[in-house]
Amino acid sequence: MSVRTVCLGWHWQPYKYTREATDVNGARVLPFPDWMVRLGRRALRESGYTDAEAAAYTPDTALANYYDENARMGMHQDKDERSLAPIVSLSIGDECTFRFGNTENRNKPYTDLRLRSGDLFVFGSASRLAYHGVTRVHPLTAPNGCGLGTGRINITMRMTGLQG
Repeated sequence: MSVRTVCLGWHWQPYKYTREATDVNGARVLPFPDWMVRLGRRALRESGYTDAEAAAYTPDTALANYYDENARMGMHQDKDERSLAPIVSLSIGDECTFRFGNTENRNKPYTDLRLRSGDLFVFGSASRLAYHGVTRVHPLTAPNGCGLGTGRINITMRMTGLQG
């Protein structure tokens, strides 16, 4: 993993979530914004979840990863949460090649998708624990006005299932 990460709601560090960024500066993590909850619910509705499923979706953490043109993220599962609610992923800036795999291992079968600025990607149900990663960032592909001169930001919204 060669990205830089900022968290909202809960601070993620390998294999656990905390309310303070104990591995960085000890500061309390900023609260999860309501607009992101609304965006997550809308993404679920528009990707085929029922209105009831979307209404029950209340993400409480977001990982915002910044990728420069050389950054990559190896194939991994998002399994540090107690909840298996869907993950909503938002791309901003340069395009990337996103590898979406199977739930058994990091090998084939997988599909490489080109994610562009503004794309939302939802994975839940049977694909919630699919291995996934970023194999390449495509420099200078960000649209004008997206807020980034170079690089890519990916924001993943999740329900941790944690209290506190």
